[in-house]
Amino acid sequence: MAEKVIQVALLLIMPPLLLGVINKTKAWFGGRRGPSLLQLYYDLIKLMRKGLVLSTTTTWVFRAAPVVTLVAVALAGLLVPLGRFEAPIAFTGDLILFAYLFALARFFTTAAALDTGSPFEGMGAAREVTFACLSEPALFFAFLVLAKASGSLTLTGMLNGPGGGFPAAVTAPLVLVAIGLFVVLLAETCRIPVDDPNTHLELTMIHEVMVLDHSGPLFGMILYAAALKLFVLGAVLLHVVAPFQTGQDWLDWPLFALEMLGLAAFVGVVESVMARLQMWHVPYLLIAAMLFCGFGFLLLVR
Repeated sequence: MAEKVIQVALLLIMPPLLLGVINKTKAWFGGRRGPSLLQLYYDLIKLMRKGLVLSTTTTWVFRAAPVVTLVAVALAGLLVPLGRFEAPIAFTGDLILFAYLFALARFFTTAAALDTGSPFEGMGAAREVTFACLSEPALFFAFLVLAKASGSLTLTGMLNGPGGGFPAAVTAPLVLVAIGLFVVLLAETCRIPVDDPNTHLELTMIHEVMVLDHSGPLFGMILYAAALKLFVLGAVLLHVVAPFQTGQDWLDWPLFALEMLGLAAFVGVVESVMARLQMWHVPYLLIAAMLFCGFGFLLLVR
């Protein structure tokens, strides 16, 4: 019971810190001091205290979308084990629910963008669902590899591996899956080189252009849900690239937290040394991620 409480606490509290680490890393590369590591916490508190500005053209979909998105991503997070522990919610086939909770969140986000009647937000929604058609197959191929390697159809069993770890024989497929999952993480969380969360040019935006009309608490929920998605997908990726454990709970929890902070720093490094791809190059990157995960599955069934 205590393990599940700690997992839920980490899931709810830690995500904004990851974005702080990313921004701090990017600032360090640019020779700047950068914002505080806790800046997103301050921003969320400020947004929750503000009022709402709602367009007269929007319906209940616009107001419900941030709530549904946040709840869907949080529920998906409860299906993922943090570190080497069992997830708070686990059952056979939960990987399907995990993927489609993200799809549900995306559906309501894009529906809210279309609900405004803005051509810019409609353009961002079209790009979002187009790229999702390529990132979702990569995620499913990755799950196929993990399910085959672990012999389990639950996320907890798949990510922790048989007997608490994967055998050395599946190293090559797991390396391919790790590369694919990292690209999916960048795409799903709208990071460089797929998207730039700090841009203000509507013609080059994907996710940010869809939420231009949101304000106050609704916009705060969107920011928090984005940080939560980064945390959840990062936890999935760490099970593949850094499945370390000491066997001592009081050490494994801090170790997992340090791994998450290290992953956030690595994302910051990637964003600092790479430029954003041209829009027509993004599908090639996502197709490459799908092929990496697909070839990983072929290596297992050869």
